[in-house]
Amino acid sequence: MAFDAEAGAATKPAATDASDAGAAFVLESKGTWWHAGFHLTTAIVGPTVLTLPYALRGMGWALGLAVLTIIGAVTFYEYSLMSRVLEHCEARGRRHIRFRELAADVLGSGWMFYFVVTVQTTINTGVSIGTILLAADCLEIMYTSLSPNGPLKLYHFIIIVAVALALLSQLPSFHSLRHINFASLLLSLGYTILVSAACIGAGLSKDAPAKDYSLSSSKSDQTFNAFLSISILASVFGNGILPEIQATLAPPVAGKMIKALVLCYSVIAFTFYLPSITGYWAFGSHVQSNVLESLMPDSGPALAPTWLLGLTVLFVLLQLLAIGLVYSQVAYEIMEKNSADAMQGKFSRRNVVPRLLLRTLYLAFCAFMAAMLPFFGDIVGVVGAVGFIPLDFVLPVLMYNIALAPPRRSPLFLANTAIMVVFAGVGAIGAFASIRKLVLDAGEFKLFSNNVVD
Repeated sequence: MAFDAEAGAATKPAATDASDAGAAFVLESKGTWWHAGFHLTTAIVGPTVLTLPYALRGMGWALGLAVLTIIGAVTFYEYSLMSRVLEHCEARGRRHIRFRELAADVLGSGWMFYFVVTVQTTINTGVSIGTILLAADCLEIMYTSLSPNGPLKLYHFIIIVAVALALLSQLPSFHSLRHINFASLLLSLGYTILVSAACIGAGLSKDAPAKDYSLSSSKSDQTFNAFLSISILASVFGNGILPEIQATLAPPVAGKMIKALVLCYSVIAFTFYLPSITGYWAFGSHVQSNVLESLMPDSGPALAPTWLLGLTVLFVLLQLLAIGLVYSQVAYEIMEKNSADAMQGKFSRRNVVPRLLLRTLYLAFCAFMAAMLPFFGDIVGVVGAVGFIPLDFVLPVLMYNIALAPPRRSPLFLANTAIMVVFAGVGAIGAFASIRKLVLDAGEFKLFSNNVVD
């Protein structure tokens, strides 16, 4: 039933059920605003920042940096609006700790619950598969540099990563990841500094490619590349789990999420702009989709010291484990809600056994998919365009317009509507661009391959 903005009430109760183990165990509300900031930073700031120079390549200096800034400002605005909707509902006795329940309640449609849970679960499972694959790729890079003719294959490293995640996944709650996510924040700062320093060194070296910042001579290619870059930027800023992160805050939550967002976006300002500028400056229109590939070309010497590149890959590997844990929390919450008994302790045998079994099976499934589909990055591109855009760019402004009901002719309502329309279009174009890349790469796809398709 629909949320009644005027009365400040809704037609069905939303109080958290005392028997809801998903809420009691996985989404327990004990955190501070800086803990939420750590969770947000891990959800948004990841190795995808290494694709940002490539995004600038599609638009050039002025437009690229302008769009990066605009999308950053829009996502901060969107996330702050969603936080306000959550606080608005809670102030009226309707606390929501799950994205799917918030959307279904505010938008007044039963199918919206299933739409959000399907999209959110698909994104989170896709990210989990992708992090296992990329972490295994990092291990393989390190292994082959030490033992070029060694017997281990990609699937061996996938198993190693999955076992590590299975062990870490036994941390019972989102809140219990706060120290890991603080370390993740430090790791993101670390590899940002290392990669940026490597790009500056490469740009000044005699082996660096000639600096060329020109765009394609074809107007149609320029347009297509610009929209592809915009969809990359939109996906990089996405997370899709803000309500679940806000649920980890200890009450009262009013105002805390804005502080968490400020912390997160302070890190974003550093980790997004620095590699974008240095990577694009160093390699220009020759920059690869991952700037590390430009620093380690297939032919010729590496353009950065081996120790620096190795340390960067290690930092990326460790942060990928944290990202995998964060994006698994929605799946774990669904499992816990349906399998655990909230009346017994979270560490009771009754709850530990199904937790151990279900989370390990989930990660085994993700590992199997990563081994079977080493070209999964292309599929994730489609999922990201179709998933992150509605969850992070469309639904927040739509829910705000309905729940807080600003006047329809007010600048706020019109701006929210414009954002919704523009980014719905960006999502459609991004999905088309990702599907096009999927088709172009199809010739390289091979099930259970030992090579990851970029």
